[in-house]
Amino acid sequence: MNKTQFVNKLGPKDDVLSPFLVKYINAAEGKDGKSYLNIILADKTGEVEARKWHGAEHIIGQIRSGDVVIVNGKMNQFQGRMQMIISEISKLNDDQFIREDYIQKAGSAPEKMFEELLSIVDSLEEIYIKDLLVMILHDPEIARRLKIWQAGKSIHHAYQSGLLEHILSCTKLAVTLSPHYKVNRSYVVAGCILHDLCKIYELTEGPVVDYTEEGKLVGHLVKGLEIVDHFAYKIKNFPYNVKLHLKHILLAHHGEYEYGSPKIPNTSEAYLVHLIDLMDSKMSSLEQIKKNDSSSSHWSGFVKHMDRIVYKSELPTFTEYVEGEKSHSSPTSTSAPAPASSGKPTPKGVMSNLLKDFKVEE
Repeated sequence: MNKTQFVNKLGPKDDVLSPFLVKYINAAEGKDGKSYLNIILADKTGEVEARKWHGAEHIIGQIRSGDVVIVNGKMNQFQGRMQMIISEISKLNDDQFIREDYIQKAGSAPEKMFEELLSIVDSLEEIYIKDLLVMILHDPEIARRLKIWQAGKSIHHAYQSGLLEHILSCTKLAVTLSPHYKVNRSYVVAGCILHDLCKIYELTEGPVVDYTEEGKLVGHLVKGLEIVDHFAYKIKNFPYNVKLHLKHILLAHHGEYEYGSPKIPNTSEAYLVHLIDLMDSKMSSLEQIKKNDSSSSHWSGFVKHMDRIVYKSELPTFTEYVEGEKSHSSPTSTSAPAPASSGKPTPKGVMSNLLKDFKVEE
């Protein structure tokens, strides 16, 4: 079945008849006591909330996260964001759709990103850190997973190859910022590569991501220490103090105890890795909000995990000076002609005269 309707093209009041990936489905109870379905549908262009108000009890056991379904419904706007109201929904067989239509991917090819990451590692001065990173990144299973894994379930870089995109972005920032702040570039690069690497063990593979048993019981921070120990052991005379500082960077990269960090950063290198990770994850979240938010205005709906609404349009840019009142005009409105001067002071002029001799008493 060919897919002709994509999430990023859906508008208010559009009729929908198209397949979508089910990323989340759950039965909830309305104010009237009746059950309804709360669903998140997705394709390669984004996600959209959906509701089915009738027949929830008949569907909830038949459709699961990860299924591709054919949906008949209509787009609606609710509290400033787009929402699909579903009248009919049914599961498709594997031979009825093309899986690539439902997988969001990073903006760059994973092989290209991986090669760029290796070239940065190759430029490092610290020989033990360089050898450690080369050994880790050339491990066949680590390399395979890194090229396809997501960085998270839903918030930042939550798409195929998103983890590699995040790690490469952080590493490039490490190369730029380390000399500016006069810190050891090799440690900051290593921290940026290793800080989230073990999400390849913490998260599952596929378009609908969840935590693995290892992710729930151990987590990527502790697993990262195991990886450092495992590969450093294979390098003859690997310095204990180098390994100790690398471990500190990994343990401290969440920055604050309240964010689940076992340690807070106690070295400049650890602090810089934390700030780079934070900056890159937040900027990625903003880009995803602007890309996926379905409201028709300049502003997104309220984003709970960022505790704000987000301005989605490009900021105004001028390459030439503007004249008079034009510089104060709203970009979405047309300025009315200025009234002819009557010789009398305007309210603005009167206020200026009243305030010109005003002084604050000390």
